[in-house]
Amino acid sequence: MKPLYPGRNRASLYALVFFAFLLLPLVVMGGAALNDSAFPAIIPWKGFTGHWFEVLFADAKLWAAALHTLVVALVVVALAVPIGAAGAILVNGIHPRFRAPLYGLMIAPILMPGAVIGIATFLFWSEFGIGAGLHLSVLGQVSFIASYAMLLVLARLQSFDPALQEAALDLGASHVRVIRRVLIPHLRPALIAAALLGFFQSVENFNVTLFTAGGSHTLTTYIYSRTRTGIDPSINALALILIGIVLAGLTGYEARRRYLRRRAGQERAGG
Repeated sequence: MKPLYPGRNRASLYALVFFAFLLLPLVVMGGAALNDSAFPAIIPWKGFTGHWFEVLFADAKLWAAALHTLVVALVVVALAVPIGAAGAILVNGIHPRFRAPLYGLMIAPILMPGAVIGIATFLFWSEFGIGAGLHLSVLGQVSFIASYAMLLVLARLQSFDPALQEAALDLGASHVRVIRRVLIPHLRPALIAAALLGFFQSVENFNVTLFTAGGSHTLTTYIYSRTRTGIDPSINALALILIGIVLAGLTGYEARRRYLRRRAGQERAGG
């Protein structure tokens, strides 16, 4: 007998293969952190161990690189989000004749390979006597992360009613007050999304940082330097901790979202 819904069976099989393709490497990577073997793999399995977490926590250079990564990411967000938001406001308010060229110019860094941005940043600032370091990594990352922020804010601006801004000005508000009390509250979701996107883009950035950081290390460049001399499962332990943090964050966000939705439903029912 033919299945009643053959398309549904094929979709289920596709979903199973798709999620297996995504998750199996993470399972293998996490399992290697718990395997009592000096080689980062789960085969052959030699028993559970927490030794590699001890090695990880004893690696002072890795934690210094992690601190550099966090500082760079926070500075990048602090610079890229305001720059991107200002660019979005400019593109949205400029004459339509100049909007397309300016928009193309502002999103150009997204289309460039990271290695090109890193090399260009290093060569440009070296002309002014500024050597490589984490400060150049910040400038290189801001140059393209600001473009992501601009796109998010620009999309949010499409739902903004200019009449609100005009009404506030007619009532005597200054331009600064209009931006602070009218425009920014409307853009807050896009600004938060841009900050989160910029933070994670900076944390995982490798190409730009490799060519601009000089002798300093972030987490990605430090792990890269470790792979050149031989890697042990302590890196897998770090990956397992990061996966756990992400899962905990997603679980907390989903629990909060369901709680707020349930409370809103109860308030509507009570009202």
